[in-house]
Amino acid sequence: MNTLTGGTSGFGARNKYFQSQYQIVLRKALVAEKICTVDNSDLKTLQNPYGGQPTATIQAVAGTYAVTAWTITDDYLSVTDEVIYAEQIFAHEQFFAVFDIMASRLDNMMYAIAWGIDKYVLNNLLTAATTSTYDTPTGGFTSGGNINTIMGNLLSKVAGYQNVSQGTFLVIENTDLPGFAVAGATSGFSVADSVLRNGLMNQWMGTDIYVVRTGTFVTDTLGSTSVTNSGMRVFGVKGVSTYASPRGLQYDEKGVSGKTGKEVVVYGLVGFKLWTQSVPLIVAITLK
Repeated sequence: MNTLTGGTSGFGARNKYFQSQYQIVLRKALVAEKICTVDNSDLKTLQNPYGGQPTATIQAVAGTYAVTAWTITDDYLSVTDEVIYAEQIFAHEQFFAVFDIMASRLDNMMYAIAWGIDKYVLNNLLTAATTSTYDTPTGGFTSGGNINTIMGNLLSKVAGYQNVSQGTFLVIENTDLPGFAVAGATSGFSVADSVLRNGLMNQWMGTDIYVVRTGTFVTDTLGSTSVTNSGMRVFGVKGVSTYASPRGLQYDEKGVSGKTGKEVVVYGLVGFKLWTQSVPLIVAITLK
């Protein structure tokens, strides 16, 4: 089996191509890496124990105090799921192709796995946001008149926490963009110029805007987690959640008895955690 850190199958050139294209796919496809911390170690479980939130007492000068019992809660991330896809590429398909069909299929398979990991992480992040919720005005993000109100309300949800200095994000689907386009084109000169000339709407009120395709936020079973996220979006502070993908993407190719060519499988292990102490910093948005 080959991993991204080397290969032993003898297909050196193909493995080099895989490594190069994997990096390109990650840069273009994954929103999760921009808003979460990532762990690619071989660990199945990441431990993050925490104590209760201390509250200081304000009192007149007395020199006395009350002692509070301190307890520790074990918080952890477990790698429980995998994103996987496999194909059989027959020898005659490779022979008759005018280009390296194996390399082409690997490219497409990697893109599919990368998108699957992104979908898994984003939906788990949204599902874990149980403390801070927000219902948009009627029309949601598609109404230009709603944008400033929505963004102001979302920012108020996380304002006052030290972590906000790490930066905030909003993940929407492509169908939500019309409102940002209208609001941007009718805003102050620098914003309007950016939108009208270049179509740039990558930041609003200091919040980074990430756009994913329709169908990313779903009501479905994703691995070991059932999610009910249709008609929802997610906002929050960057870097307060973690997803683990031990060794990143991996692939294996093998000869199969009774078939010519190669059976190729690409897969990635994945686990996710919105750390308990940071749950209020992620906001689940319901579109109205």
